[in-house]
Amino acid sequence: MTDKLSPEHRSRNMAAIRSKGMKPERVVRSLVHGMGYRYRLHRKGLPGKPDLVFGPRRKVIFVHGCFWHQHEDPACKIARKPKSNLGYWNEKLSRNVARDQRNQAELEGQGWSVLIIWECETKDAEALKGKLKRFLSP
Repeated sequence: MTDKLSPEHRSRNMAAIRSKGMKPERVVRSLVHGMGYRYRLHRKGLPGKPDLVFGPRRKVIFVHGCFWHQHEDPACKIARKPKSNLGYWNEKLSRNVARDQRNQAELEGQGWSVLIIWECETKDAEALKGKLKRFLSP
């Protein structure tokens, strides 16, 4: 199956996709802040520039988009594979997953605890709040 968009249109679409400050990340930030925790955003000195960094606690949170980071939960409807240009997408998404695993291993090797929050998990605020509380508690 071929791409229905021209290369120029596809390029404009891809350029418009942002990696910071998206709705799932804002949901997590709002919950964490409301729980009384303070954090830094996207600390450059750490592998993968985690979305939320709790320095004194040595804990970081990544908020992953289910599609871009290939959430493997069968209940997740967002992480579907594209139907066109499969060669490109399989390689691209595989690189994202490998990079995520590398960054997580590096952070853990440096003594950081890592929590991955998936985009689909941000839909249930109460369950997410519990997960955040368990992770951030001393």
